[in-house]
Amino acid sequence: MNTLYITGAGVSAESGIPTFRGEDGFWTIGSQNYTPMEMATRAMYMRQPDEFLAWYYHRFARYRDHGPNDVHHWLANKNLITQNIDGLDGKAGNQDYIAIHGRLDKITLFHEQGEAVVILDAPWDKIDEQCLKPSLLQHFKIETTPQLNISFKPFVLLFDEYYTNLYRMDEAQLRMKSADKIVFMGTSFSVNITNIALDIAMNNQIEVDVVDPEPVILPYKNVRYIKTTARDYVQTQG
Repeated sequence: MNTLYITGAGVSAESGIPTFRGEDGFWTIGSQNYTPMEMATRAMYMRQPDEFLAWYYHRFARYRDHGPNDVHHWLANKNLITQNIDGLDGKAGNQDYIAIHGRLDKITLFHEQGEAVVILDAPWDKIDEQCLKPSLLQHFKIETTPQLNISFKPFVLLFDEYYTNLYRMDEAQLRMKSADKIVFMGTSFSVNITNIALDIAMNNQIEVDVVDPEPVILPYKNVRYIKTTARDYVQTQG
């Protein structure tokens, strides 16, 4: 059986990385002046790049050295699309997973969406936390505002951006359509990629499993709800 796994923040929780909408999640913690939904946007990056990069550094880059857990290792040889940007599936050995929302450890040139650009290593280890904002602006090549094809941007899909093939979107949809079964693990179904996958499953009558202690009830009859953590689930799979 060709099973496709689509994972969310719940899978990385046991690696010490907060989920997005939990009590201590990323989206419950904003900056001093802005909410998380305002911060994680292309508009904020363009308008106040120092504020954007500092928030991104504190909320994400501090977790760059965390390691994979048992679930990531179990998924290492699986057909996998993850919503997570932590890169832990790659650290666990999955050589062909799709990071549909980007990667914490990568950057790209700031470009018009849809253009082909090279993905580069992020400079997080070079950042001087004692003068955080100036150091971030220096390493992201921003003087006052980001300049197209000169400045750098974290390789992450923001709320006011859309899926492109930089994030391997066509390949992700092909994997969804060719799957015999889709297993959603640790996701709240609050982002577009899970809705796209569910629509494809419904249109093609693909079997769906939802693995979550408190699963979202989906408008699809061909769903099996497995009310457990991702870790407990993989332990039953051998």
